[in-house]
Amino acid sequence: MAWYWRADGAAADDDLGLGDPFESQAAAEAWLTGSYADLSELGVRSVTLYEEDRLVYGPMSLDAS
Repeated sequence: MAWYWRADGAAADDDLGLGDPFESQAAAEAWLTGSYADLSELGVRSVTLYEEDRLVYGPMSLDAS
């Protein structure tokens, strides 16, 4: 199984690292914890987590306000 993030409204998920597969949900969430500020600066406003083709949760806002 693989978990991955998709940016809602972003043109190039793969260029941002969002399409990269993770071995666990925890690993995907840890990556987002370390990357959300950079993603937000690049214009990503929300992300959605998938396990293979199953929606896990989202969209989740990256807006700090």
